[in-house]
Amino acid sequence: MLREALFAKIHRATVTLCNPDYMGSITIDQDLLDATGMRVNEKVLIADIDSMNRFETYVFRGARGSGVIGVNGAAARLTGVGHRVIIMSFCHLSLEEMQVHRPKVVICTPENKVAESLAYDPD
Repeated sequence: MLREALFAKIHRATVTLCNPDYMGSITIDQDLLDATGMRVNEKVLIADIDSMNRFETYVFRGARGSGVIGVNGAAARLTGVGHRVIIMSFCHLSLEEMQVHRPKVVICTPENKVAESLAYDPD
């Protein structure tokens, strides 16, 4: 049996642009993708700390070092520039894999740089 578990999280990133006329997705600075292991086209859950909205979308690559967190398409209406968000990616693991899996977590500065990088310990 597989269970769904947190794969990686970008915590307290700041939305830098919203484009409702673009075809969906969230654009994330390549440095943040590298730090978490998140991949282009991967499904992610976004929790907006300021509006309390949650929505799912998929990842687009943003320019390295740009600090971009751009919410596109219909989801752009659920957040706003300057809002703080949590971006979460999930995976399916066996019980044995869950016992050793350590989700990667990046805590962002207000400019969307890596302030802290850590990995959650398995239970």
